[in-house]
Amino acid sequence: MPRFALVDGNSFYTSCERVFRPDLIGKPIIVLSNNDGCVVARSAEAKSIGIPAFLPYYQVQGLCRKHRVTVFSSNYTLYGDMSRRMMNILARFAPQQDIYSIDECFLELSGMASPQAHGQCIRQTLLDKLGLPSCVGIGPSKTLAKLANHVAKQQAHWQGVFDWDDLTPAEAERLLASMDVREVWGVGRRLAEKLHQLRIRSALDLQRADARQLKRHFNVVLERTVAELNGVSCLALDDVASSKQHIISSRSFSRQVSSLPPLAASIAHHIARAAEKLRAQGSTAAMIGVSIQTNAYGSAAPYHGYTCIPLLQASDDTLSLNQAAQTALRQLFRPSLRYHKAGVVLMKIGDKTIQQQDMFAPAPDPRRARLMATIDQLNRRLGKGSIRLAIEDISQDWQMRQAIRSPCYSTDPQQAITAHQPSYASAPAGYRLHWPRSRHRSGD
Repeated sequence: MPRFALVDGNSFYTSCERVFRPDLIGKPIIVLSNNDGCVVARSAEAKSIGIPAFLPYYQVQGLCRKHRVTVFSSNYTLYGDMSRRMMNILARFAPQQDIYSIDECFLELSGMASPQAHGQCIRQTLLDKLGLPSCVGIGPSKTLAKLANHVAKQQAHWQGVFDWDDLTPAEAERLLASMDVREVWGVGRRLAEKLHQLRIRSALDLQRADARQLKRHFNVVLERTVAELNGVSCLALDDVASSKQHIISSRSFSRQVSSLPPLAASIAHHIARAAEKLRAQGSTAAMIGVSIQTNAYGSAAPYHGYTCIPLLQASDDTLSLNQAAQTALRQLFRPSLRYHKAGVVLMKIGDKTIQQQDMFAPAPDPRRARLMATIDQLNRRLGKGSIRLAIEDISQDWQMRQAIRSPCYSTDPQQAITAHQPSYASAPAGYRLHWPRSRHRSGD
């Protein structure tokens, strides 16, 4: 019988900040979105004082001051690196792993004698190795494992690990009846509203629904969800992550820009980041999309310029991709406008080892491939963006506002903290004061 575990980092962004700021353990923390706009992450303490998610920061500033909430700009470099370490550790606990998001991961536990004990071992290892608290939900399907994780988070007496199969049938029914159908994996707000019209309001209602009828009304995905709620596994783990078919990099500016240089710098930056991801998955792109747009809520009529440029030869070379992207940007640029956001998308992505060469295109220069590999290696060692295109620095006007961002402790040697002998006396029970090892010394 299949067995799945869903491991989820608790309040992941705020937990990452606490790893390097143990003085904030037990204190309210929030993390803001791009350009310090909205609240996107809250610690349990911040939630308890009534700070809602996705509200503009200026609307909760008074509440934050009143309760001495520590506020951080989003630090995606730090969160991404901590996620990488977390997923590397979790891969050791199961023969198959399916990374679902930056802080969530499914594991295959079929045939394991004591899944509950295994889940506790996972939690303790993440706490000891990384200082990250987590919860583990276990079930006979991925959907039930997801619900089990929700229970593990909401009900403290399970000590962070909940196995759905520990319930009797009657207990499982009562639990499903207490859950709104929106809490079921894959059922969003709009779908829930349609299900309510069919008198399907709880997870139990959905479990008991006629799967074939739901398939006729909606699609096969919802039919599978019903089966999964009944303990029938329909969603297998993706053991090998598939390569992305589109790679997107975009960002809003901290202030509006009206000249070409800051837009060119922004596009070059996004191309460099996207090309780095492209090389990391061993792919090339044969088409580039570039977009620039004004503020949709400004006084003037909004402008959203977008164009695609096909490449003569598929490439993963930052310089070649940027040359095409800059050409597209010049086609879109209108000097009379004030721009709010820019971005790129790499399309027609294929395996680098399987390419059809164009007989009229010049042969790829092997030195450029070595150059890209060297740049990637140096950026991994010295910190993201340490080696970059000169055009990225011709203007800083496009940069995102991150007035209160924490340092990139785990990826930039220049921002690494100096660790002194920690004192455990002041740490609450269940916490460890821990600084992860350098990424160059450990596979964690």
